Amino acid sequence: MARNTVSRSLHDLGLSAWFGGTLANAVALNPAAGEAGKDTGKVANVGWNRWTPVNAVAIGAHLVGSVGQLIGNRGRIGQQEGVAGMSALKTLLTAAALGVTAYSRSLGQVVNGTGSGAANPSSRSGTKPTKRTKAEIAAAQEQLDSLQWVIPALTGALVVVSSYAGEQQRASEVIKGVARR
Repeated sequence: MARNTVSRSLHDLGLSAWFGGTLANAVALNPAAGEAGKDTGKVANVGWNRWTPVNAVAIGAHLVGSVGQLIGNRGRIGQQEGVAGMSALKTLLTAAALGVTAYSRSLGQVVNGTGSGAANPSSRSGTKPTKRTKAEIAAAQEQLDSLQWVIPALTGALVVVSSYAGEQQRASEVIKGVARR
């Protein structure tokens, strides 16, 4: 088997940042913003706006690494039992995580207002509106309150499937999988 250190590293580092960053922001940033008093909305917006470019680079690295892994393992995908199914599952999970991430960012732009980070919507936390929050912003915050957990769930599932994929590369698993084909 050929070494795919660069693509595997891009895949893993990008995925770990995507997973960890969104989880940390859901667990820490959004609730901590609630401690900012009247600036709660502004603090949450500034935090998420600072994370967005890092997240974009992480997702890009993961996607480049994923393509590299597919190219590097194309022979196993066709020859080893179970590898094509695992690859399809990873692709579906990645597409779902990308979709939810993009939709969440569009909702974040609604909450953010102008996109400059200057918006300061009335908020109890990054995702909890108050009675004074404008209806459009409150609706976006309520959706984000749920979606902030969906992204780490999907990317966490990708980590698990990627671990399984690594196990499939053990010599004993390759031999069994190819023999069953």
